[in-house]
Amino acid sequence: MSRSTRSAPTPETLALVWQCASLLLDYPDEQLVAKAPMLRAAARRLPADLTSPVEEFLGHLEAMPLRELQESYVETFDNRRRCNLFLTYFAHGDTRKRGMALLRFKQTYLGSGFELDDAELPDHLCVVLEFAATIDRDLGRQLMLDHRAGLELLRLSLRDMRSPWASLIDTVTATLPPLRGEERDAVRRLAAEGPPEEEVGLAPFASPQFSPGAATGPTLLPMPSFPGVNA
Repeated sequence: MSRSTRSAPTPETLALVWQCASLLLDYPDEQLVAKAPMLRAAARRLPADLTSPVEEFLGHLEAMPLRELQESYVETFDNRRRCNLFLTYFAHGDTRKRGMALLRFKQTYLGSGFELDDAELPDHLCVVLEFAATIDRDLGRQLMLDHRAGLELLRLSLRDMRSPWASLIDTVTATLPPLRGEERDAVRRLAAEGPPEEEVGLAPFASPQFSPGAATGPTLLPMPSFPGVNA
């Protein structure tokens, strides 16, 4: 079924897709591998076209040695500018404008009573998906729509690499409206020019866990609940 004729996802579908993607796009570790059966059970409650991509990645998660998967994750998301999981990076790079964009994310969360600790950058896709799935569906979805061009460039870049994480971004973008004309133009510009490259300090917002090229271990997001699915 094409995206133009597919019925709108239900609130439960949105929550399940975004929760699954939030967990599976995070740095892989033993805890994530242990959650694979629960995530597969949750994915099977989705429409078939959304179940398959999640199950595809879960198969990869369980089959690949964890160390290799971790190295692949770092190589994909920490070392490639077009595969960045920080949504504001695509529009602003490491420029001064990005600091204000990050502040807007934090203010959106605080307005809904969702407060991040200092180890998490507010524009990390896993954080945005967690917020949208468990705190405020409409505001979280709007944050993704506000950075639709960057999210699409991430999807296309992962597809070009034949990355196993591409299927997860596919499920996320499948819950959003099709790209509009100006958004397609923005994707083309990003693909041609890449994010801005001005280097400035982002000390008030930076964290060692959620920074490209970080050498320290990741910060794990809180475990979301899956109604009706046993852990």
